Order: sequence, then C-alpha cells, then structure tokens
Amino acid sequence: MRASTRREFIAGPVGRIECAVDAPEGAAIGIALIAHPHPLFGGTLDNKVVQTLARAFVELGYEAWRPNFRGVGETEGTHDDGRGELEDLAAIIEHAKPARLALAGFSFGAGVQVMLAQRVKTERLVLVGVAVTRFQLPNVQPGTLVIHGEQDDTVPLATVLDWARPQDLPVVVLPGADHFFHRKLHILRGLVRAYCT
Repeated sequence: MRASTRREFIAGPVGRIECAVDAPEGAAIGIALIAHPHPLFGGTLDNKVVQTLARAFVELGYEAWRPNFRGVGETEGTHDDGRGELEDLAAIIEHAKPARLALAGFSFGAGVQVMLAQRVKTERLVLVGVAVTRFQLPNVQPGTLVIHGEQDDTVPLATVLDWARPQDLPVVVLPGADHFFHRKLHILRGLVRAYCT
C-alpha cells in the first residue's frame, strides 16, 4: 500500500500544532495518532520509530497523524513536561473526530499516550519504549501492546516490567534491541501489524 503524506496545522490550546498526515490508498478505516519521543532530546515527528509506527498503521488502512510536540518544528508553544502535550493530542482528536481511533507512541510520546487513553475511547494502544521512568503512569486497558528493547539503556526493561507486573500486562521484548530499535524496525512494524489485524 502506497501512502501519501500531507501537512496539517491544527489550532491547539497555545497555538498551532504541526502534523504530518500519512493517508492510505482508499478510504481510511480510522485515525492512528502517533506521538514522538522527548522533544528536548531531539524527538520529532520524523523519528524513525514514529515513522515505522505510522507506516504499519497506514498499511492496516488507518490515516496516521504524527504531530510535533510544543516547540518542535512549526508547532507553537514551549515544552510542558507532558501536561500541555497531552492537551495538544486531545485537541487533534477533537479536530479530527475519528469514528475509530488508535493511539501509539514512542518513549516520552508513549507515556503521554497512556495518559490520553484515560480520557478518550481508543480501539488500540501501542506503546514502544514507554517512558515509565519519566512519568507516574496509570494502568492501561487490557490488550495494550507494549514493545520494549532488551538492551534499552534509556528506559531499562526492568522498570517497564515493574510497571506491567501489577497489571498482568504482557510485554513483548525484542532480544538485542536498544531504545531506538536500530536494525529492528522491520520486526517492530510486523508486531504492530499482527496486533492490529
């Protein structure tokens, strides 16, 4: 499936939000909102893991929205430790009003999506390298897909297991993968496609 990408600018709580929107061929079955890693450490909507997540969802028939967080690219505002970023993601959903919604995120973005999933109805929640060390995260819905690298030295696997254990939440561990899933992105893409099929 060949995708086309366009730029959208959404009115957010503190100014415009820049989004890259990847559209499938034909009518989309819903929207996948995908959140990028920490903006103060180089995270943008062009992050390779974020692009891989978008590609997987487009292949499944979703329109994938990849916003830049506050202060990144052409998104206005300044970094707000997840609070304002959460409000911006909610504003995108309010603008798009999808009939079906999937949420996905990487690292910092995954942490923000956990909080957003407490507020909106989502069919799918995909968390990659979720930043459990940066946020006090609530429990997630049953059936959430959590993917983590065995050799992640940014968010140690043990901390994710400690968060997941009380929830009886399975964690998919990619052997040999680091935080950015170098040389493992094709596996990540396959996992997301299998989960959502």
